[in-house]
Amino acid sequence: MTHHEKRHRPRGDRILSGTAVLAMLVTLGAGTAQAQSASAPAAKAPTTRATDSAQVAPAGGVVPQLAEDGATVGSAALSGAASTATTRNVCNPGAAWLRLRFTDLELRGRDSLTVTGSAGGTFRFTGDKWRDRVFSTRALQGECVRVEPHFTDPASKYAVDGFQSGTGALTEADVVVAGAGDICGSACADTAKLINNTIKPAAVFTTGDNAYDSGKLSEYNANYKPTWGVFLDKTYPTPGNHEYNTSGASGYFDYYGARAGERGKGYYSWDIGDWHFIALNSNISTSAGSAQEKWLRQDLAANTKPCTAAYLHHPLFNVGNHGAATGTRPLWQALYDYKADLLLAGHDHNYQRWAPQDPTGKADANGIREILVGTGGKSFYSIGSGNATNLQVKNDNTHGALKLTLSSTGYRFDFVPIAGRTFTDSGSATCHKASTSPDFGIGADPAALSVAPGATGTSTVRVSSLNGFAAATRLTVTGQPTGVTATISPSSVTPAAGGTASATLNVSVAAGTSSGTHPLTVTGTSGSLTHTTTVQLTIGGGGGGAFSDDFESDRGWSVNPAGTDTATAGQWERGDPEETSEEGVKQLGTTVSGVNALVTGRLAGSGPGAADVDGGVTSVRSPAITLPAGTPTLNFSYNFAHRDNSGPDDYLRVKIVGTSTTTTVLERLGTASTDLDGAWRTATANLSAFAGQNIRILIEAADNGTASLVEAAIDDLSITSGGGGGTTFSNDTDFPVADRGSVESPVTVSGKPGNAPSAMHVNAQISHPYRGDLAVELVAPDGSVLPVRAARSKDDGTDLVVDATVDGSNTVANGQWRLRVKDTLEQDNGVLTAWSLTL
Repeated sequence: MTHHEKRHRPRGDRILSGTAVLAMLVTLGAGTAQAQSASAPAAKAPTTRATDSAQVAPAGGVVPQLAEDGATVGSAALSGAASTATTRNVCNPGAAWLRLRFTDLELRGRDSLTVTGSAGGTFRFTGDKWRDRVFSTRALQGECVRVEPHFTDPASKYAVDGFQSGTGALTEADVVVAGAGDICGSACADTAKLINNTIKPAAVFTTGDNAYDSGKLSEYNANYKPTWGVFLDKTYPTPGNHEYNTSGASGYFDYYGARAGERGKGYYSWDIGDWHFIALNSNISTSAGSAQEKWLRQDLAANTKPCTAAYLHHPLFNVGNHGAATGTRPLWQALYDYKADLLLAGHDHNYQRWAPQDPTGKADANGIREILVGTGGKSFYSIGSGNATNLQVKNDNTHGALKLTLSSTGYRFDFVPIAGRTFTDSGSATCHKASTSPDFGIGADPAALSVAPGATGTSTVRVSSLNGFAAATRLTVTGQPTGVTATISPSSVTPAAGGTASATLNVSVAAGTSSGTHPLTVTGTSGSLTHTTTVQLTIGGGGGGAFSDDFESDRGWSVNPAGTDTATAGQWERGDPEETSEEGVKQLGTTVSGVNALVTGRLAGSGPGAADVDGGVTSVRSPAITLPAGTPTLNFSYNFAHRDNSGPDDYLRVKIVGTSTTTTVLERLGTASTDLDGAWRTATANLSAFAGQNIRILIEAADNGTASLVEAAIDDLSITSGGGGGTTFSNDTDFPVADRGSVESPVTVSGKPGNAPSAMHVNAQISHPYRGDLAVELVAPDGSVLPVRAARSKDDGTDLVVDATVDGSNTVANGQWRLRVKDTLEQDNGVLTAWSLTL
């Protein structure tokens, strides 16, 4: 491809899943379970015993349901719409519990459907969460389940085609799952033997980096297939960063096929027993508002299981070599909001077990337990001697697998070492949603507020009903520092059963309040039930600072805030960018400060085009910011780079969205037939027109028209209210520099009476194949020429970044200044892409 093209307790392993249930019923000639009206006597339903079967892969809206060993399956034929829906039973005489499979459930308006076990347990469906979804319910106790529709809308309907059931007590219906990450690897044959011959799980998960070093199909076939490949038919994988050393993780998707989920996405879910498992892909965008984060929230909302586990490659909490993958926090937040129980990860080649905590790392009995199990076979990474808060167990010298023994109400975990090793770890816990008693959840949007001294801010608090909860919930807020007032209105809300209710958190910061970040804890209390959520409040810095973000922590930016983005890759995310290079660096591997920035696809993948912006627009929006009065100024650093296949329909834009108007304060367009390398540039914008308003910053990047290679990034963004220091005037319009020619780019300085200072700062970025050709001068308003940089014939590098101090004390400050760039030798053309003058 040329550079002009787009580069871009154990019980064995008898399980049953998805459409495999129906296929086996046909093969074995199973009859149909009796579906009757509530008043009719229950007839005996034919049943079939689950047998070994290759598992159906996750696909579309189908959530596979694996059965516990000893479970039976049967078919049913229930369906109904508003005109025909009546209460009916699905029965299997002698069963202790049943789990129904829905192939269709569409609820419109306030319509609902309730399933109730004859010996206990109920679940009420409301809303449109289950549209186009094939799924199985949690197990309900008794030999019958009553299906009770409450339909008034003619479009509401449902269909049930089968069930699972068991004759033993539901509390004894255990199932075993096992797995690890960072696998092949010198010891992957040992861990495969451990799983296959000792643990014998019903299903296997992987937490990425399954086949080293690049996840090529040849590496999977040579190393993984002879070992872990022997239980491929019950493996549910997720990819690691090494899989993405091959373009688009093609080796991973080629090897696992549909088992890996949709190609290019790699996230999906599956059920086993009364557990919901979610495979996530931490190698693509995990930002709030990303396609994956939105899918995750939809999947969690539609889950009826009492217990939930998720797994991915990059851990949020980690004391190993790689450190914390803070970019995964939005996924953690979604899982936490929906009361998930376990998060399994890899990446570091060691074992770490953490206490349940919230996404900020605060110990929380209602939080998620993370277990990092990067022990599948690759050589070890060491762990430091210190103990982080909430880290309970660590080991960095034992290969092995994590064994999970799952019940309908909880789990036991065991780290099982390979033969010859002695380290073990174990424990147990009850699932957060194991009870079917009414309960509620609580969350806030945005979860981060930035408020200047003398200003106010708001966040919406939502209380959501669980298990039919519909009671008054009192809301309070604590954690306010001196100078901050926080209230919630109304102070009590009552969600409808299956619905939500909202209140507003109002925050007021007194003038003169010291800068800093403070967690505000919002508590919901209803009877004996208490739950909390956190809103991070950042108070603008002293000296008039209104807002600042170095992107080292999550400050509440949201990706695709309007839901209209079209980019298929390279979506905005906060993270540590990896450098990409093609005819010069395009995505910078550096940041202006710290380790994180806002970037369009932080990973390098297999090349510069693997994670750049593709196929349209990607946007990211700041939290609400209250500007002070006076002359607030926006300052930030940015990178915009592209190959010579770009054009003016590609862009980076920064906009201010105010109460009634939106203004673009930075626009960089692609330049046809120009190879623009990456470089950090600075920009400023006067926000006086928005003084005193609540605003948001909207950042957009686009690859429109013909497929192009486009990269963009933002770092160290701040808003100050002026006063003190210099003022920056800039011009980001591209000015071509012709061979042996010169060009001038103007800026107009105002508000600076008298002469210019003796130490003006000049910054410029010039794209050129041979920077030694270039001479740079500054032309003052009175015509004086101030040298900035002379041509240097022996400097044969590409591109020129100017960072110089110039004495302007002999000329007036106000007026038009021009940066003059001259090409002094033959052969090459260039572009002055941006420059700024600070005085």
